[in-house]
Amino acid sequence: MGFVAKQQQAREFKLVPPGTYTARCYQMIDLGTQKTTGQFGEKEQHKIRISWEVFGEDDSGQALTVDIKGKQMPMTVDREFTMSMHENATLRAFLSNWRGKAFTDDEAFTFDISKLVGAYAMVSVAHSESKNGKTYANVVSAVKLPKELSNAKPEGVHEAVIFNLDDPDLQVFDALPQWMQEKIQASPEWKKQWNKTASSTVDDDSVPF
Repeated sequence: MGFVAKQQQAREFKLVPPGTYTARCYQMIDLGTQKTTGQFGEKEQHKIRISWEVFGEDDSGQALTVDIKGKQMPMTVDREFTMSMHENATLRAFLSNWRGKAFTDDEAFTFDISKLVGAYAMVSVAHSESKNGKTYANVVSAVKLPKELSNAKPEGVHEAVIFNLDDPDLQVFDALPQWMQEKIQASPEWKKQWNKTASSTVDDDSVPF
């Protein structure tokens, strides 16, 4: 499989305004096990990042789009979750709210969340400020589209993307932002997968430099 580093796309930096919007899930990224620090100290938790493209206008009537290489693309918003479907897990509660009913344990522990890529929702977005003064747009919740909108969904624009550390696609990885690549590379799952791949494919005599 060819693997050539691509130039990262230049884009405007704009935040999705607070509000509720029609949105399409277009990306799901396995970040692997990450160290997090909270009120109970440092933890190691398996994280995923889910992204949506949003459709609509802001309060001034401006379309929620951003210029990417001269093309107007829907703005996007993301949220990270701990990869857990335990009965008290945030991800399970979020997805239950999205689909409109609770999961049974059997459903929760067999549910392939990558199937959400391409699914539509009404997402609620709020802004928050970090300790360093940066403002972020956060997905607070997601619910099913109302019936009156479900038959008139806007066509998806952003390419559907799934990255799974159990079977990493390096072309997908290469197209991710550098900060996200570095985050994934710091995970033990990446190191284990990369070491396994390297040990089975690399021949010192064949390295072309």
